[in-house]
Amino acid sequence: MNRIAEDCEWLEADGLGGYAMGTTARLRTRRYHALLCVARRAPAERVALVADVDVWLQVGDRSLPLGSRRHVFGNGDRLDPDGRDSIAAFAAEPWPRWTFAVPGGGSVEFELFVPHERAAVVLRWRGRELPAGARLHVRPLLACRDHHALQVRNDAARTGSDADDERVVWQPYEALPAVIATSNGSWAAEPHWFQAFVLSEEKARGYEWREDLLSPGTFTFAVDGSAEAVLVLAARSVGAPLPVGTAAVVAERLALAERLRRAAFPSALHRAADAYLVGRGEGRSVIAGYPWFLDWGRDTFLALRGLCLATGRLQAAWDVLRTWLPHLQGGLLPNRFPDDGGAPEYNSVDAALWFAVAAHEFLERVGRPAWFPPHERARLQQAILEVVRGCEGGCRHGVRVDDDGLLRAGAPGLQMTWMDAKVGGRVVTPRIGKPVEVQALWIAALRAAAAIDGQWRAAAKRAETTFCARFWNAAAGCLFDVVDLDHEPGAVDAAMRPNQILAVGGMAFSLLDPARARMVVDAVERQLWTPLGLRTLAPADPEYLGRYGGDAVARDVAYHQGTAWPWLLGPFVQAWVRVRGDTSAAREEARQRFVAPLLQHLQDAGLHHVSEVADGDAPHRAGGAPFQAWSLGELLRLQLDVLAATTPANATVVDSDNPTQPLGAAGI
Repeated sequence: MNRIAEDCEWLEADGLGGYAMGTTARLRTRRYHALLCVARRAPAERVALVADVDVWLQVGDRSLPLGSRRHVFGNGDRLDPDGRDSIAAFAAEPWPRWTFAVPGGGSVEFELFVPHERAAVVLRWRGRELPAGARLHVRPLLACRDHHALQVRNDAARTGSDADDERVVWQPYEALPAVIATSNGSWAAEPHWFQAFVLSEEKARGYEWREDLLSPGTFTFAVDGSAEAVLVLAARSVGAPLPVGTAAVVAERLALAERLRRAAFPSALHRAADAYLVGRGEGRSVIAGYPWFLDWGRDTFLALRGLCLATGRLQAAWDVLRTWLPHLQGGLLPNRFPDDGGAPEYNSVDAALWFAVAAHEFLERVGRPAWFPPHERARLQQAILEVVRGCEGGCRHGVRVDDDGLLRAGAPGLQMTWMDAKVGGRVVTPRIGKPVEVQALWIAALRAAAAIDGQWRAAAKRAETTFCARFWNAAAGCLFDVVDLDHEPGAVDAAMRPNQILAVGGMAFSLLDPARARMVVDAVERQLWTPLGLRTLAPADPEYLGRYGGDAVARDVAYHQGTAWPWLLGPFVQAWVRVRGDTSAAREEARQRFVAPLLQHLQDAGLHHVSEVADGDAPHRAGGAPFQAWSLGELLRLQLDVLAATTPANATVVDSDNPTQPLGAAGI
């Protein structure tokens, strides 16, 4: 078995917030690894209904497992069954597909995919040159729980099945959606609890790691001929309805539609970007990452520029922008929507600023097509103005423009910037005062406002002048991370952090003169750059932590104290190229030095995606969420905008929701 089939994770997203997720080794290691996880209130209230299927091939008296399970055994654990050695090949395109070699000859091919905006997963097996009488047995393993939780064997679960013709229905708990299984095999109800599964990633992360799963019975398929074994699993009353027909017909219709939809994307990266665009109410939003994030304000608009604007998906970008518009209050946007549907949390100074940046860039790209009417343009322009007016007049949590024209923010106990880890009530990196990247975003928002209403030009110019005077750290040849620290005039935080790079890259402009800009970029490269992102703190700092691992407390402490973040490579590479004159030679060197390692990473953790974080220390092991929106978004922005030979001002691509309809007059 090749390396890719041992230690990588795959993701199939349904466009509603639900997903199927697992490892290429067919071994569950996380509570989030599930074949059918659906969002009951898109994109929230996700529940894992079907954790996995236990599959084995029966040839005569020989049994071959087509998957692996880790169980508690004595004082440790063991794999039983262990089907890893049978995996002869794995392919991720157009969806996950395994080939299992059968001792004595023949093979079994297994594939799965999640149809777009349907809370379902399609599983198909094909026998190749198998002996007569070969049978495939498939036991669904039900979790039926919140996707963050774990199931323990209990007497409340209904273990029975309701079967009729090709359909079998299971609903262990009345409060959760029923699972409808459609197959072309024979069904035998034989409920059984399988106990003490070990989830090794949960154990390593310091969480509860043992789970019990309920199997209601077994499907059996003949696989010694040309027919394929089909099992379609769907959540009742969630997502769009499935086509009508037999299991084979339903599976093939869904497969054809998915092939067409996926083929409409220019590349695997474009398809990966689509996984983060999800429904929210009647609109759209951006999942910050899989498997445990929902849509976060800051992440949404930072990622939007790569996921939608760089890829030319302008309709999708507008759908997201207008979905968030009603939540703009007093110049702020929510940092996140709670999982339980509670009130949005407005504890972010930069979410609305990123919104203003993304909205301005959208307006610059969209031009004046027929599908984007003047009243919608005016609506978005007014939202940008509302952000700067709100900050000027003062918002909650101490957000307001100070006498020097810069934006101050923060109060004890709050984490207002993207460096937002909090441990036991303690904010690890509080950054109260005037953080450097917040000023870059504030000036970008002022510039966007000035493009709408010229009265903001003076405020933008004043903020730029003050920024250059107050943030330059002459002793270190770079920028301070925070000035007026803790709202104390003149106090500074001189820690070497990556936030300063946004003053040179990441925006359409640099705030520094060429000489100082080059010094900042060189200092950041020398002290913070890793192949998988910029460190959040220089290794020479006594607070530096080079490993991101251990339990939740250990991880949160290290989160912004040395851990590397791939998304920061976007502004860094843009700054690196900019200070070298943005020449074709500089862009080519940047592709080889900085982008190539990220492209290699696409095959190392979450397939075709970029991880949330990595260790600051070599070999820079990836960590956090294996599928992160702003990490992938910034890679796309680099590839398609920053390092492209030409940047299209108004790209037209096929909209994934309607693969035959390009964006244009009928778009919005």
